[in-house]
Amino acid sequence: MTEQSLLFIINDAPYGNERPYNALRLAMNLVKREGVRVRVFLTADGVACARKGQKTPDGYYNIERMLKPIIQRGEVAT
Repeated sequence: MTEQSLLFIINDAPYGNERPYNALRLAMNLVKREGVRVRVFLTADGVACARKGQKTPDGYYNIERMLKPIIQRGEVAT
């Protein structure tokens, strides 16, 4: 079986809409699968997703914490 490679491009700020959350939620689940290579590219406002020590607004998931398993098993670039 060949390895499947997936690239997620996130260019929205970590909070204010659900696009970064949804992309990272999918990437977190896919990175756990064998034979799947996950890469996340953060650009423009999306770079703030990797900022350390984020203060999460009420009602939002912490995007910094969501990136950690992807960083450990996949690739993240800015």
